[in-house]
Amino acid sequence: MPTAAISRFMLASLAAIVVIAVGGYLALRQVALDQAVRETRQRVEADGRIVESAGLTNGVLRGDPRALQRLDDVVLGQVLGGPVVRVKLWSRDGTILYSDARQLVGARYALGAEERELFATGGADAEVSDLSEPENRYERPQGKLLEAYTTIRAPNGEQVLFEIYERYDAVRANATRLLRAFAPPLLAGLLVLLLVQVPLAWSLARRLQREHAQREALLSSAVEASSNERRQIAAELHDGVVQELAGVAFGLAPLADAAAGRGDAEEAGALRDASGRLRQGVRDLRTLLVEIHPPNLASAGLDAALSDLLSPLAAAGIGTHLDIAPDALPAGRDADGTALALLYRVAREAIRNAREHGGARSVSIALTCAAPGVARLVVTDDGRGFDADERARAEAAGHVGLRLLEGLAAQAGGALTVDSTPGTGTTVTLEVPAP
Repeated sequence: MPTAAISRFMLASLAAIVVIAVGGYLALRQVALDQAVRETRQRVEADGRIVESAGLTNGVLRGDPRALQRLDDVVLGQVLGGPVVRVKLWSRDGTILYSDARQLVGARYALGAEERELFATGGADAEVSDLSEPENRYERPQGKLLEAYTTIRAPNGEQVLFEIYERYDAVRANATRLLRAFAPPLLAGLLVLLLVQVPLAWSLARRLQREHAQREALLSSAVEASSNERRQIAAELHDGVVQELAGVAFGLAPLADAAAGRGDAEEAGALRDASGRLRQGVRDLRTLLVEIHPPNLASAGLDAALSDLLSPLAAAGIGTHLDIAPDALPAGRDADGTALALLYRVAREAIRNAREHGGARSVSIALTCAAPGVARLVVTDDGRGFDADERARAEAAGHVGLRLLEGLAAQAGGALTVDSTPGTGTTVTLEVPAP
């Protein structure tokens, strides 16, 4: 039904949207964090220019108290505050020339590779602070921090490293702000896409349902037309050629007796031989009529019809075996004969393929009860078998008997499977409800 198909489509679409939304959120979050880090690098460069122009003097390099106080005033007034919680000024050899934490001034620590590289390349960099390092011991109470640094120059041209520490919460806040700006349009676009797809999916589901119904109707019509044609051919043969041949065979018997009475043994033998051949031809034609159009299965019984299908194989020297379980088709089941007809048709097609195409030496039929109200038919032969490519070529050439029966089985609520391997024979299995 279209409603079920649309429901499945909606669930799949919602799942896809959730995946896209989560993935988009994570991607946007990372982009926002990267953008916040870039803003931190820009901030350290801007603050560095303020310190360079307004607070950094040659006296700071010498540790002059007045120069340090002047720099402290600039830092406290224009740099510290907001997200920035610590400022440090480093010499090239790792000595802390200035910090708003005065206990650090004059201490010396090894600079990392990134900091040393900045003295050569310039620019700015930022990273999460390693608060376990001794030079960061006074920042530990602040929690997670992002440190950013850049190089600036004293009036005498000497390079120093300017470093700020920023609360990581501020970085996350900037990322959240950017995320809130980009997330609603993304989610709205996904929702609009889903709403646009629903009517298209509904239309497609209805179209597929109509095409499926048409295909099923064509299949039923083709099978019915084939059945009607077989019935007509069988009736014409039975009422015409078969009756005439039977009459001729019946009329030859007294002629043979008359020839024998005259003592003409040769003529009598020829007449009896002709009469026997005609009777055998009539029996063969009757067998063919059963194959062309089966008897009334409900009245004659499926076991008799299956036995009639196997009799020509036995006459041709092919080994046959028929096994029908007593509870395969319980009394009162299959009131309209649909299951009986399908079981017979599948058996007939499987036997025909085994005899005409498979070169089988033995064929067996087993009819059992697969489950309450479900009949199982298994037709097995020891012929040459085939593979999927060979079957596809046969169907392309017009041999679509099994394909049609698969459709009929599905239409009846059953299933038809064909297992075959070149050199090992073929097994055709049908399970069909017998309501």
